[in-house]
Amino acid sequence: MRLRELQALGKLKSILVTSPLPQDGKSTVALNLAVALAEEGKRSVLLMEADLHQPSLAQSLGLERRAGLAESLEEDVDPMSLLRRLESLGCYLLQSGRPKGNPTELLQSDSMSNIMGRLSQHFEWIVIDTPPVIPLTDTVLLSRLVDASLMVVRADRTPKDAVDQALAILGRKNVAGLVLNGAEGLNKQYYGYGYHLKK
Repeated sequence: MRLRELQALGKLKSILVTSPLPQDGKSTVALNLAVALAEEGKRSVLLMEADLHQPSLAQSLGLERRAGLAESLEEDVDPMSLLRRLESLGCYLLQSGRPKGNPTELLQSDSMSNIMGRLSQHFEWIVIDTPPVIPLTDTVLLSRLVDASLMVVRADRTPKDAVDQALAILGRKNVAGLVLNGAEGLNKQYYGYGYHLKK
């Protein structure tokens, strides 16, 4: 709801989904967010698999790995020609592809900015699944090309220090919100909400 409010104000269209560390559930959250925003195909939504190191979206959807973002960056292939319509989910997917060069160098090239510009003309929302913040610089590079970022943290697993470090790297003002993933046993009042991150 908050994201839709920001979009209505003309402040939000592209959103990056990341996490401080691996295995926090960012890819699942990115997928679910894209599906929710698509509203069963009523809105045009693109889900971009921008984790060129360890992509997992296509695999989790049971799709074969094929040309995608990497090929568009390296070979100047039109990204629109590489999209896959996920009929059952109501959105589109741009897979990571198979990079031949250094993924980080690819993402910091002018080509990535050009791709975002071309894609933004065709979609109401662009949701980007990126690598975790702390191990790599890829997400910081991508965060400069989007309107806002969402950070996924896993309850009882993600250390608080890692969350603080990731927020500092991205810049707190650039993070639209935190998503607490894997929280179980919370009552209706969310009692103790702040204590589910490891300290």
